Amino acid sequence: MADGSGTPDDPWLLKTPPGKSEYQAWRDEEADPPALVVQVGKTQLRYHLRCIEDLHAMLKKRGDWMLLGSADEKKPAKDDTVEAWGRDESNPVGGWYGLRKGYRGRFANYVPPVLERLGLAEVEHNARGNRMRVP
Repeated sequence: MADGSGTPDDPWLLKTPPGKSEYQAWRDEEADPPALVVQVGKTQLRYHLRCIEDLHAMLKKRGDWMLLGSADEKKPAKDDTVEAWGRDESNPVGGWYGLRKGYRGRFANYVPPVLERLGLAEVEHNARGNRMRVP
C-alpha cells in the first residue's frame, strides 16, 4: 500500500482509501507549526503534524469503526465522521487540522492512509463508504 520513510527526500507513496488516486506524504517537523505535507500532483496540502497522534488517540478512545466522510473545505462534513472531527472546534487543535486556507478539507482522504502506513489504524478500501479504526 505504501513505500517510503515519510521524509521530504523519501516520502510515503500512498493511495486514497478507494485506491484510485496516488499521492505522496511526509513529515515537515521544521515548519511552524510542524506539518504533515501531502502532495497530490501539483497541489500541496498541509495538516498539523500532530493530527497523526490526535486521530489515533481519538479512534482508540472511540473503540469502534468511524466513517471517513471526506469532503472539500467548502462542503459540509457529515456528522460523526473523521472529516467532521478534523474540523470540529472540540478537537485538540480547536478546529481545522488543515493549515492552508482553501485546501483544509479532504482530511479524511489523505490522513487515514498515513495512520495505516504507520500501523496505527486499519482503513477500509471500498469504492465508497470507507471507515477506519484502531485494531
